[in-house]
Amino acid sequence: MKALVWHGKEDVRIDTVADPKLVDPTDVIVKITATAICGSDLHLYDGFMPGMQSGDILGHEPMGVVVEVGREVTKLKKGDRVVVPFVIACGDCFFCRKKLFAACDRSNPNAKLAEKAMGHSPCGALGYSHLLGGFAGGQAEYLRVPYADVGPLVIESTLTDEQVLFLSDILPTGYMAAENAQIEPGDTVAVWGAGPVGQFSIQCAWMLGAGRVIAIDRVPERLTLAERVGRAEVIDFSKEHVYERLQEMTDGRGPDRCIDAVGCEAHSFGSIDAILDNAKKMMKLGTDRAHVLREVLYCCRKGGTVSIPGVYVGFLDKIPFGAAMNKGLTLKMGQTHAQKYMRPLLEKIEAGQIHPTPIITHRLKLDEGPDAYRTFRDKKEGCIKVVLIP
Repeated sequence: MKALVWHGKEDVRIDTVADPKLVDPTDVIVKITATAICGSDLHLYDGFMPGMQSGDILGHEPMGVVVEVGREVTKLKKGDRVVVPFVIACGDCFFCRKKLFAACDRSNPNAKLAEKAMGHSPCGALGYSHLLGGFAGGQAEYLRVPYADVGPLVIESTLTDEQVLFLSDILPTGYMAAENAQIEPGDTVAVWGAGPVGQFSIQCAWMLGAGRVIAIDRVPERLTLAERVGRAEVIDFSKEHVYERLQEMTDGRGPDRCIDAVGCEAHSFGSIDAILDNAKKMMKLGTDRAHVLREVLYCCRKGGTVSIPGVYVGFLDKIPFGAAMNKGLTLKMGQTHAQKYMRPLLEKIEAGQIHPTPIITHRLKLDEGPDAYRTFRDKKEGCIKVVLIP
């Protein structure tokens, strides 16, 4: 089969690789009909995420049709049309029983490796490094899905692939980000990053009762989409000082809830902390560029909540933890417990309460994936979200 394969930093190729096979009796094989490039994939592309090996198949936002079924699978059958979550979860461990699927204790075969880096291992994940299991990803023609009775969501309606594809990751991630923000009716919610996760965080913030939503970015197409579809007020951080503008917009109090939908590759214009981050990265003395997280902690009002769906991978420094403590901030973060949210969000799509497709700007063939990675990373051609069709 053909697949998008990682060969090193900024080196993604379309390769011919072996078709996946059933390994465990709880596996299924899915023929991919649509897959997407996620902002988190760029952390792999740019070499931020440890544990990648040349030959790894990328991708964690897939859907398709079940073509093979393991003998112990009871909830899926050949021909089922499914969306596959990026989180691999057993469904029966301590954490899965609490619906904390991204903390599954059994799905990461490289748990000992992850424990050395993090203290405890998160779940396994599709196409996201050997630190999280070394599982082949879904930017391919076929995909092996472990624990298939727990993950894939069967789509029985006539909704298009594009309408449901993002249930695999970024729509549940945006919803959990808004939920973690602990929004109360009428709250002012500020969202850093108007990429795909930020766009869904904006839509979900309204659903959870926000009275006002402010989007912060520098890419014109993203800001326009946040205004047009997300009904958000916007701040272009390349033209305005974010803290000062938010103070003006909130009468000096700061936003009630702040969402960092950027993560470890934050950009900034001229700030000292960002300059130091870039210098340390160039000298291989640091990894994450954490400017947005620092700014969020400064900007959030006293007693407010900071939600962090943006991915961080290493050891951060210069974090104003004193500000967070003395202002009494609540911080909530983590990988998304996707299985918890997929069906309720499918129902919201069916009811017209949330509209996933406007974020799609590029619809391409799988063979065009290597160029699409560069276009998406460099924010060229107005690129917000890429969907690939094998």
